[in-house]
Amino acid sequence: MNSAVPSLETLGWDPGWEEAFQPHRETGLRPARVITQEKHRYLLWGEEGECEAQVPGKMVRLAESEADLPKVGDWVGYRTPGAPGQPARIETVLPRRTRLARKVAGRETEEQVLVTNVDVAFLVQALDQTFNARLLERMLLMCLEGGVQPAVVLNKADLCQDPTALMNEARRRAGEAPVILTCARSGAGIEELRQLLPPGRTGVFLGPSGVGKSSLINRLYGEEIQPTAEVRERDHKGRHTTTWRELIVLPDGGLVIDTPGMREFHLWMAGEGLHEAFPDIELLALRCRFRDCHHATEPGCAVREAVAAGELDPERLASYQKLRQELEYLHRVRHWQRPPRQRPRPLRPRQKPG
Repeated sequence: MNSAVPSLETLGWDPGWEEAFQPHRETGLRPARVITQEKHRYLLWGEEGECEAQVPGKMVRLAESEADLPKVGDWVGYRTPGAPGQPARIETVLPRRTRLARKVAGRETEEQVLVTNVDVAFLVQALDQTFNARLLERMLLMCLEGGVQPAVVLNKADLCQDPTALMNEARRRAGEAPVILTCARSGAGIEELRQLLPPGRTGVFLGPSGVGKSSLINRLYGEEIQPTAEVRERDHKGRHTTTWRELIVLPDGGLVIDTPGMREFHLWMAGEGLHEAFPDIELLALRCRFRDCHHATEPGCAVREAVAAGELDPERLASYQKLRQELEYLHRVRHWQRPPRQRPRPLRPRQKPG
C-alpha cells in the first residue's frame, strides 16, 4: 500500500462525483473510494485518510445480489465510527460509471463484479504458448459492454524471438483497441502504458496467472510493491501471487488495480459489445440476405462466403458464433429468472368478531 494519503482528486474525484454525492453529504456521510475488499469488510481512502469500514447487515439484506454491494473502485458514502477502534459504516454506493463483470463460475446465473469506475483495462497476454485468442476476445467484449476502454498488452517480449505473428493475431482480434508490446524485465513499452494513465485516471490489469500483470505494475510504480513469482517451466503457467484486488496510486498520479489471474471467464452482459468486438463480421453481415442471419445454414450468407473465399478466418467465425449463443442463452435465463424470494410476513392472530 501507499504510505502517503492521497487527496480525493488524486483518487479520481471530480465535479460530477461531487454533484452526485451532495445529497449524501447533507445527511452527514463522507465520500471515500474502496481500495481493497475482503467479504463485507473494506479499506477506504477518504477525506480524512485511510480507514477500515464494513457494510451493515441491513444493506446486505436489501441488496438484490452480491453485485450491488461495494467493490474495489467504487465511490461510497460512509459514516465515521461511534467509538475508537470500531470500523466505519458504508451506507451508500454512488452509481457506477463503468464496471467489469462476469458470470460466476458454475451453473449459477449470477453476476460477479470484478472492478468499477475504471477508465482503461490492460488485457495482458504472454508472448509464448499460453497466448489465448479466445480469452482475449472475451475480455475485449467484457470491456466494451462495461464502458471501459480496452488496451491489449503482449508481455514477455524477451521470450519471443519473432513476435510478429502473435502481434498480428492480437490486432485482428482487438479491433480499434491499441496493441502494446511490453517487457516487464527491460521496461520496454512501459511508457506507452503510462501515457494511458494520466493523473486521476484508473486502469486495471486483467489476464491469466503468470503473464506478468504484477511485474508490469511494479515497473509503472518504480519499485517492487506487488509480489511476483516465476512461471513453471513445464507448462509456462503462473502461480496466483495476487489473491485480491487492490487500488494503487502511482507516483505520477495515475491509478491501477491489480487482479488475481482468471482461470475461467464466463460472460455476463449481453448488449452491443459483441458488434464492437467483431467489427469485421458485422461489416460482412450487412451483405447477408437476411437481417437476422446467424451465419450457420441460411442461404445468401456473406459471412460464410467470406470464409469460403479465404477472406475470414473460420476460427474467428466459430468464436463469434459461440459467444453469440452464450450471450443469447444468458439473456433468456436472466429474463426467465424469478425475482429473489422474499421472507414471508409473520402470521398475526385473528381477532374474534365482536
